[in-house]
Amino acid sequence: MRIELLGFLALVVGAGVLVSPPRLAFYVIVFSTLFGAAAAFGVPGLGGASVLIPSLLLAFYCLRLFMAYGEKPVLAAVSSASPGIWLLLLTIYGVFSALFLPRLMEGVTETMIVLRSSAGHRIIDLTPLSFSSNNITQTIYALGGLLCFAFTYAYLKSGGAARDVINAMLFLGIANLVFALLDVVTYRTGTAHLFDFIRTANYALLTGAEKAGFKRISGTFPEASAFAGYTIVLFAFTASLWIDRMRTAMSGLISGLLLLALLLSTSTTALVSLAMVLVFLFWRALPASYGGHATGRPGAIALAILAVPLCFMLVLVLMPEFAKAVQEFLDETLYSKLNSQSARERMQWNAVAFQVFLDTWGWGAGLGSARASSYALVLLSNVGLIGAVLFALFVGNTLMMKNAGGIQEHTTMRAAKAGVFAGLCEAMISGTVYDLGLLFFILAGSASALRWVPAKAKGRRPRAVEAAQ
Repeated sequence: MRIELLGFLALVVGAGVLVSPPRLAFYVIVFSTLFGAAAAFGVPGLGGASVLIPSLLLAFYCLRLFMAYGEKPVLAAVSSASPGIWLLLLTIYGVFSALFLPRLMEGVTETMIVLRSSAGHRIIDLTPLSFSSNNITQTIYALGGLLCFAFTYAYLKSGGAARDVINAMLFLGIANLVFALLDVVTYRTGTAHLFDFIRTANYALLTGAEKAGFKRISGTFPEASAFAGYTIVLFAFTASLWIDRMRTAMSGLISGLLLLALLLSTSTTALVSLAMVLVFLFWRALPASYGGHATGRPGAIALAILAVPLCFMLVLVLMPEFAKAVQEFLDETLYSKLNSQSARERMQWNAVAFQVFLDTWGWGAGLGSARASSYALVLLSNVGLIGAVLFALFVGNTLMMKNAGGIQEHTTMRAAKAGVFAGLCEAMISGTVYDLGLLFFILAGSASALRWVPAKAKGRRPRAVEAAQ
């Protein structure tokens, strides 16, 4: 087993977390989610599968919070009063499916899975259903997501505050932008190798791609689409804060720059997800804009939406050469996307995944047994109809919760739910595996915890909160 430089540093940071206040543990786990292509070490017994930096630090995060608060708030996170109960049931079924379904249904269908070799090579191929290392790795990721949700919930219920979530996410947004800028600068100056120390995972790295003359931003991730999927969550969170007038200057600036980074990533998934997120934010801003203490910004959002076609027409008239470059960019990004080899390959994955769902009579092939290009089909092909229903109940309950705390708790919960919605949109369009990443579960845990009335905020809710709901 070879430990990477960042893996060694993560062990040092993790050891420091164990003797530091729980608040530091929360900030560390949030920041660690940025390193989506950084391996701490590889596991040869699992075909060279990488243990990522966030997964390693998650163990220290959980241990530190358990030392501080014990098991009671963690169990409350998965009780019948929390959306976490559905995530717990989904994880239990997922673990059961990973251990037994590939063996019980061995050979009844063919699935698309990642095949790893001890030398670190990875290919995606159609193979007969059987138990593989993917069942183990996805089970570990599923358990990690559950623990991340539960301990984040426990932290915010026991000692954390809404401002911790806001501070951590704003800092994360800034860090993501800095790494995105460095990615472009190092590529243009021929020094991209300086980023090699954070791109050590056993993934196919597509960090030097261009589209219509634009460098596809990948930041700290293995490819532009992964960067875009992460950035859309940060944009939704910060844009929601700006709409609700929370730290307006900083949240507005960061969300605007994240929006620019999304567009420059040239990811089709990002553009489609962005449209869905903007509609969600606009729809949610409307009811918050009425009453004595209006908090929404539907006017600003509507003006921005109307300004886009007007600016585009102005560019067509004044800058025809630039307009031509934009047309080529849109053609490569959107119009010709369905005819690309990548799109045909992903449609084949989806067709195979749906056939797996049918061939296994709706039970699924087991967590980690199938790959698709849409999270809905990932669920159906891996954990079947039961797992898909449990996931829908978990997400539905998380997004539909009402807040009973103060203004800061209210706006933070709304921002966290916007981030969960954005992550879900991206996954439904191009998600390939069950794992949604730790950031998704941090935000889901935050939203679930902040629905409760803090002890210092009990009593009548502020008018602004009542008007916003």
